[in-house]
Amino acid sequence: MTEFRSGFVSLVGRPNVGKSTLVNRLVGSKVSIVSNRPQTTRTQIRGVRTTAASQIVLLDTPGIHKPRTLLGERCNSRSVETLGEVDVVCLLVEANAEIGGGDRFISELVHRVSTPSLLVLNKTDAASRSDVVDHLARVTAELGDFEAFVPLSARTGEGVAALVGELEARLPPGPIYYPDGVVSDQPETALVAELVREKLLAIARDELPHSIVVTAEPLEDDFDEPEAGGPGAPADAEAKDPILRYRVVVRVERDSQKGIVIGKGGVVIRDAGTKARHELEVLLGARVYLETRVRVDPDWQRRAHALDRLGL
Repeated sequence: MTEFRSGFVSLVGRPNVGKSTLVNRLVGSKVSIVSNRPQTTRTQIRGVRTTAASQIVLLDTPGIHKPRTLLGERCNSRSVETLGEVDVVCLLVEANAEIGGGDRFISELVHRVSTPSLLVLNKTDAASRSDVVDHLARVTAELGDFEAFVPLSARTGEGVAALVGELEARLPPGPIYYPDGVVSDQPETALVAELVREKLLAIARDELPHSIVVTAEPLEDDFDEPEAGGPGAPADAEAKDPILRYRVVVRVERDSQKGIVIGKGGVVIRDAGTKARHELEVLLGARVYLETRVRVDPDWQRRAHALDRLGL
């Protein structure tokens, strides 16, 4: 490859097929939160992979599903709209699960556009080699023709290099859209909010409903210094290094859900904030302070005005 190539790639598929994990693997840094709960991704997130040969801008889209709320309808629309607006589409299916109606539906959507498309068989680490071969044969028969079929494991990285080669071969010669070193176009506040949501889903995965949304905003510079060891404070809060401060608001739909998010004695929200802060300090390269609040916003998933206000 003699010319620098660049372009946009959309990753689509059912919820929980590993799109976010694959984006993070390709980028080499965490730009999209990961959860074993379906429909975790709600907005279109761009991850950027830049090498000497190419720049691949990856669109991690919400999983396409049968919507039950206005939020679900909007998530589906965001995913479908990308199909004709990118240079390559990757349809992800699972190597350890049978092809279902959702896979066939999304495949039909992909085939309706002229965009070059690849079939990515993810989670090969959870299936035997013979099962992967058999599954590829079934995928070909049930989902139609694609320009390439790429088995891989986004979790372990096996097969990801082959996918990069397939993508680079289909990108046009082009400019560098993002400066070297940029891995995402998300503002820091979006990353803060999403990481808190990820930790909440992980800590209370059996009890916490999906009807939570998290927002974050910077706190003013004159906000009081947190007490050493206080809630949300870095362990070395007495140090004089600069601190990135954010106000984080977790919204739920009912009072009963607020109790789940807070937890007995505040243990759930405190643990989520601490885990998110530790990860943010690594990602942002600075000390972080989070002020967290939990509020009830009735039926926010079903109200257009609420979704607009929340950026969804």
